[in-house]
Amino acid sequence: MTDADPAWRERFSVVICVYTEDRWEDILAAVDSVRRQSLPALETLLVVDHNPALLDRLRVQYKEEGQEVRVLANAGPRGLSAGRNTGIAAARGAFVAFLDDDAVAERDWLRYFAAGYADRRVMAVGGRTEPAWASGGRPAWFPEEFDWVVGCTYRGLPPGRVRVRNVLGGNASFRRSAFDAAGGFATGIGRDGDKRPLGCEETELCIRLARAVPDAVLLIDDRAVIHHRVPAGRERFGYFRTRTYAEGLSKALVAHSVGAGKGLESERRYTTRVLPAGVARGLRDALLGRRGGAGRAGAIVAGVAVAASGYVVGSVRARAGAVTFSSGPVEGAAP
Repeated sequence: MTDADPAWRERFSVVICVYTEDRWEDILAAVDSVRRQSLPALETLLVVDHNPALLDRLRVQYKEEGQEVRVLANAGPRGLSAGRNTGIAAARGAFVAFLDDDAVAERDWLRYFAAGYADRRVMAVGGRTEPAWASGGRPAWFPEEFDWVVGCTYRGLPPGRVRVRNVLGGNASFRRSAFDAAGGFATGIGRDGDKRPLGCEETELCIRLARAVPDAVLLIDDRAVIHHRVPAGRERFGYFRTRTYAEGLSKALVAHSVGAGKGLESERRYTTRVLPAGVARGLRDALLGRRGGAGRAGAIVAGVAVAASGYVVGSVRARAGAVTFSSGPVEGAAP
């Protein structure tokens, strides 16, 4: 079966988790980008995270859409993981795609996802996420190696359509059967609104999926592109520091859950090969008088140090049982 086959049409449920009215225009733009797909989605599920006012407003906005756009309340605890699980439980498609609420997908986003699933072994397909900087361009000091800080594809990931350990949650899709085999996203890890920007819930899920389905293939296809808005507050070094520390905490939870071998497999290559090359590139640019070179090199060093400190703290907390998270079958949601 190819991506052009009519049987692929309307087999994707797209889940967009939302939590604040401050992103109202972003949410509308995200939904509109799904509507414009060259491969039509079966449905768009807007899952509202414990915000009754936003829930009511979105239901009014999309009341004429019928089953094309459904607005649901998060049926689990507050946070992104439970919101995604709510969407999975309600999804009617054979494939479930996730799009951030402050991102827009290019027209062929779902078509490239569908192409990956022609191989029956493929259980997940992710894409490329490009930053849309509020200032109009990348801050001179911000290294591309750390674009994951703002939820985007970072330098060091291989180009093309390649096999990976895990997809990135804001631009990803899964076979519905993947959740039957491995359960849903773990709660107690990942984002919770505007609180500390934790992550790695998709990493933990993908490792668990690979264990549950040993011959599973997970892909990233960099032709499946979304554009992710980066607000001004996230262009500052203060956010960079906070996010890298939170990533260290999250990695410690993942390693505690699935073991450091798998939990840190990709990170070892990243820290021993990708980041040293980034520091060298920044220093070279500085010597050549290119703007921001020294800042980028310094940010890489600082990011590693801060993430490492978060990892140490997270490891201590995990061993002490001070931080826990759970995963299991996804729970149903009321429409």
